[in-house]
This record gives sequence, C-alpha cells and structure tokens, in this order.
Amino acid sequence: MTTKTMLSPQVKLELKPLSREGVDAAVAKAEHYRLLNHPKMAESICLDVLKVAPDNQKASVILLLSLTDQFGQSSSKARSEALGIANKLQEEYSRLYYAGIVHERQGATALTSGLPGAEFDAYEWYLEAMEFYERADAVHKVAANDDPVLRWNTCARIIIEYNLKPRPVDERPVLQE
Repeated sequence: MTTKTMLSPQVKLELKPLSREGVDAAVAKAEHYRLLNHPKMAESICLDVLKVAPDNQKASVILLLSLTDQFGQSSSKARSEALGIANKLQEEYSRLYYAGIVHERQGATALTSGLPGAEFDAYEWYLEAMEFYERADAVHKVAANDDPVLRWNTCARIIIEYNLKPRPVDERPVLQE
C-alpha cells in the first residue's frame, strides 16, 4: 500500500458534496443499488442527495426502505431513523403508509429472529402496521392505488399462516424481596 492510499490517524475524512445537477442520477443509482440488495450503498447515496436536496421525497423513501432492508443486521437505531424519515414525508398518506412499512418489516425481522417471544413481538408489529395501512387507505382513496389494502392483507395472512397471537398476560402477583 502506498503512502497516498494509507490513512494515518491524523487524516480527517470529509465527505464530498454532490452537485445539484447530479441529484436525479444519484436517486436512480440509489434505487438501483437498493434493488440489487446493497442497502448500505443506497443509504449512503440517499444521504448525499438529501444533503443538497433535503426535500427530495424519492430519496427520503429510498433511504427509509434501505434502512428497513437492514433490520436485524444493523444498529437498533435503524427503526427509529426510518420512522423519523416517515414522519417527515410531505404527504399524510406517505407518512402513514411508510410508517406501516417500517412496522411490517420490523414484524418480519422479529418473526425470523428466532429469539424467545419474538412471535409475540411480530404479532404486535404486524398489528401496528395494519393500523397504519388502514389510516393511509382512509386518507388516500384513489381507485388505482390499493397498496395499503395489499399490505394490510399481507400482514393478515402472515398472522394467520404463522398462527401469531397476542402476548399472554402474566397475572401472577409480583413477588417483592
């Protein structure tokens, strides 16, 4: 490795800014990388786009989806970051719909985690997702857009297929020391 390629501890890395003219191409590239199952690359590109175009809704949605693609692999902050992005989307329908996506994907992550009690967590996440989808459907009744209904049905089918149930209530008295 040459001295030019080695980074010493004193070197401060500063991210290079994206040009405004490159935003559309970068968003397309982020979408492409996400679909190729490279969510970290898509996330990075979206962060660059949002630095120069903070109101870019498509980049925000791709970033949100990229974060949800990393559930179970990345930090526990991914869920709160994704929900934060959903809450900042401009349209109420989008805020509700993508909050549903975050909850649905958290349910899927819980379901496949193999952790004790994860099936109860999955049930709760799926129910919350379904509530968001119902609300999204109510505020955005466009005949050609049944996306919230399709997602709601998917959550319902998963709950049925995996026989997911609510967490049992522990009615035993708490013992004090």
